[in-house]
Amino acid sequence: MLRIGSEANGAIDRILSRTVKAVVCLLTALVLAGCASSDSEVSGISNPNPPETIYAEADAMMGEREYKDAAKKFEEVDRDHPYSPLARRAIVMSAYARYKAGDYADAISAAERYVTLHPGTKESALAHHIIANSYYDQVKDPKRDQTRTKKALAALNILVTRYPDSRYAEQARNRIRIMKDLLAAKEMTVGRYYLKQQNYLASINRFRTVVVEYQTTAHVEEALLRLTEAYMALGITNEAQTAAAVLGHNFPDSKWYPPAYSLLQGSGLEPKESEGSWISRTWGRITSF
Repeated sequence: MLRIGSEANGAIDRILSRTVKAVVCLLTALVLAGCASSDSEVSGISNPNPPETIYAEADAMMGEREYKDAAKKFEEVDRDHPYSPLARRAIVMSAYARYKAGDYADAISAAERYVTLHPGTKESALAHHIIANSYYDQVKDPKRDQTRTKKALAALNILVTRYPDSRYAEQARNRIRIMKDLLAAKEMTVGRYYLKQQNYLASINRFRTVVVEYQTTAHVEEALLRLTEAYMALGITNEAQTAAAVLGHNFPDSKWYPPAYSLLQGSGLEPKESEGSWISRTWGRITSF
């Protein structure tokens, strides 16, 4: 019995030994496979070059006007070397490259990401410049929807308000004037349509927007004439007289003043300011006329 038991024990030992070896081999294979997979994943994502080299490559692509490739290369710096001193600037440069490539949505997204992560840094003015210009370059004519015009104006205002002395500020101020002129032109187009349709209240609302919000544009002179016409049509003569008075006082040589004056004269009226008029509150009291 003892001899039989010893043989059985030996057989069991041999089976266990083979099993342990098989398990060890299996585990070793799995570990090696995992390491190989991990190495493969890293090599597929990371650029092994140092951030300075990658950034220089991206910069060279910008010089060759390969903007889309440059944007991707700048993004590698930010992605693979996020703690590098170049990573922050790489974000805004990728936005600039996207802008130069005409990929405005991606440019805006990258620039907004920069100002969210790094507000107030030295590249922030450039980031806001990219956002504003991306909207500005998509602006349509006054007869089209002006959503991007309004977004461009808002972005430009942020730029000149936060960074009034930046290298981009003067251009931004000029473009603000252009955006305001476009928006005023749009209001005038719609206002004239309503006036022609004899929808006087709707037309007044449009012309009022020009008089209140876009006083520095050339359209304000015509807007005051059209207000004179609309208010006269409604029989609200005090507002019509005030509109003509403000027009004549502030723009005495305007081509729009004679027809406003003649319109009042045709009803035995003259330009005269009404103290309670919203036009007076907007432009300030006229001391003499």
